[in-house]
Amino acid sequence: MIWYRKKIELNTAELLEYNLQFFADGPGGEKTEEPTAKKLQDARREGQVAKSQEVTHAAGLMSLFILIRLLYPYMADNFTGFMRYIYGQIPSFITMYYGYVPQRTVKTVLNQALLRVLLIALPFMLTGLMVGFITNLVQVKWRPTTKPLRPKLSKLNPIKGFKKIFSTRKLFDLVKALAKIGIIVAVVYTYFLGYTASVLTLYEMPLSQAIGLLGHTIVEVGIRIAAVYVIIAAADYVYQKRKFRKDMRMTKQEVKDEYKNTEGDPQIKGQQRRRMMQASQRRMMQELPNADVVITNPTHYAVAISYDAEKYEAPRVIAKGEDYLAQKIKDIAKENDIEIVENKPLARMLYANVEVGEMVPPELYQAVAEVLAFVYHLKGKA
Repeated sequence: MIWYRKKIELNTAELLEYNLQFFADGPGGEKTEEPTAKKLQDARREGQVAKSQEVTHAAGLMSLFILIRLLYPYMADNFTGFMRYIYGQIPSFITMYYGYVPQRTVKTVLNQALLRVLLIALPFMLTGLMVGFITNLVQVKWRPTTKPLRPKLSKLNPIKGFKKIFSTRKLFDLVKALAKIGIIVAVVYTYFLGYTASVLTLYEMPLSQAIGLLGHTIVEVGIRIAAVYVIIAAADYVYQKRKFRKDMRMTKQEVKDEYKNTEGDPQIKGQQRRRMMQASQRRMMQELPNADVVITNPTHYAVAISYDAEKYEAPRVIAKGEDYLAQKIKDIAKENDIEIVENKPLARMLYANVEVGEMVPPELYQAVAEVLAFVYHLKGKA
């Protein structure tokens, strides 16, 4: 009775162990395998790539303040020119014609204002577009897709949307945003500590000097903030790359299924190979009675040689085999009265270097010719 209980406990333990292993390798198993090239290509077609928006924002912010520093004289000239034009039009505004400002004057002023704004903003707009395009191109290369823009009913699922709001990713984004705000506030505060006196006397300066100081301060603070943003963007890019790689991992079963879908079922391919080998062996055995000699190892290898001087320039290997197949070749040779010659080195060389249907290579001409001459002599052939 005690032995029976132990036997049941042992069987139960073994059963549980096998079941756990089964689930570990099943479709719901742990994703421990690195993503395959096909998995990454499919994800790219769906618009899923490792990309950090922080890189684009940091590059745009840095280029903005660098451009302001470089184009500050150009911006100042356009702005002051615009103000001079506006002040020059004041007499036209105060000159009343039947109680209202002439429409042509208003239209002209608005056109000039729009032109000046476009001249000032155009370099920044073009630079922003170029920086955004380049940063995205560097991160994900050039392969546009419209699949992310296609409407999906699954995106309208309120339950999934609610889960995304309170997901780990959103929590991480919140912490990252708070960290950025804190760092930017610290940078601004640290910079302005050394310029407190200048800022307090700003209203006492001439207009041109005050605008220059204000512009210089904004640019310096902006470049420092952008530099901090670049560091944050670099860290976020590394994180996004690792996270994407981790999300793309596959289970062992997924790897097997993908291999079956792309390369075919290994069992089916094995069956096809076996059928091809069997068909090749049947053709080989059908041609074997035409052999002139079978060279053997004598037990492991057997190579059948045929020589037809009218059709071929050299003897051909029309059949070869190892172990069981070699014995079968020798049996058929005996049935068809084909000479069997034992030559261990030659049999090995022919088996390893010459495929069925191929002619004997020149370096083996002498050895094969001697065997054929011996066989022809036995059979009284010329």
